[in-house]
Amino acid sequence: MNPFEMVIGIVLIVTIGSIIRAKHGIRRDRRGNEYFVGNPANEAETQALQAEIRALKDRIQVLERIATDNNRAVTLDQEIESLRDRTRP
Repeated sequence: MNPFEMVIGIVLIVTIGSIIRAKHGIRRDRRGNEYFVGNPANEAETQALQAEIRALKDRIQVLERIATDNNRAVTLDQEIESLRDRTRP
């Protein structure tokens, strides 16, 4: 392989890599820093997942509060039942 073919090969590899990265939404700014550009279809899914994560974090906080309280078992049972009533449709 002569040097000219090697240069052409390197340029092709870099170009193909850049095209693949662009298809996946990874861009570079003028300073070479990479950032992700999401498409609108994924943004709706991302927002739904973030809302679900927030809801799960809230539930975890309630469960942590219940587990760390120094209440008796009866009070704990009452709180668990009240939480079950809230989550039932």
